[in-house]
Amino acid sequence: MGKRRGVCWLGVAAAVTLAHISAVASEFYFDRDTFSFANQTVFEYHQGHASLRKGPTRRDAYKRHCFVMCRTVMQFKKFARFDPRGAPLDDASLAARIRAVIHRAAWADPLPEDQRIVFPGYKDLREMSKARRELVQLNIGHGWPSYFRISNARMIFQQNAGYQEKTHEHLNAALARGGLFIGFLTTYPRLSINHSVLVYKRKLFSPNPGDERYLVYDPNHPESPRELVWSPQTRSFSYQKDWDFIGGFVRIYQVYGKWMQ
Repeated sequence: MGKRRGVCWLGVAAAVTLAHISAVASEFYFDRDTFSFANQTVFEYHQGHASLRKGPTRRDAYKRHCFVMCRTVMQFKKFARFDPRGAPLDDASLAARIRAVIHRAAWADPLPEDQRIVFPGYKDLREMSKARRELVQLNIGHGWPSYFRISNARMIFQQNAGYQEKTHEHLNAALARGGLFIGFLTTYPRLSINHSVLVYKRKLFSPNPGDERYLVYDPNHPESPRELVWSPQTRSFSYQKDWDFIGGFVRIYQVYGKWMQ
């Protein structure tokens, strides 16, 4: 009887924890808190397989910014607020406020509402990034430094399943705190994906018992969320199939969770 009660209470505790995770994470809304524009890929893709682009690439193509876009979405969620009743700022003032947001450490605690950087004239990040796309793109940071992050070396030296289990624990812990989790996705030494996404919510139900499914903001896909799956059986993550990825196994490394990460 004691064991049954223990199992019962564990089940209740797990359900309450999941409900708490969902309630906290629901404060992030995909159609409000993400960019309206896409990160363009360097290569062309056909059913997830990369190939060199045919013909010249537009000089103004906005590519190699997946890390920057995920980081900025997190920073705006933590440090900015919008006032749709105010008048939109001129270009110089808006650029200065955007830079004020991105110069804050992405891993720092969120600011109280009355201390946040205000963006008048727009109801949310998606609306502002649509109306002032080029200005936003010019002021959220360069993409090339992402290739030289010291923490990228983990894809070479930390390929074991145990590290992925710890990453899975950190992911759930971040969502339970009401936070966001930015991940570097890779299949190194294969090069089928080299990308960054932002995980913002854990789904409550999964068609495969035991698997845990998460909603993801993918900068390549501003139209709708993507899905990440954790399998305790294989102790690994998988990412959904799309035109730019064949789908399946990926390794994930947290970025922007702390200094030098």
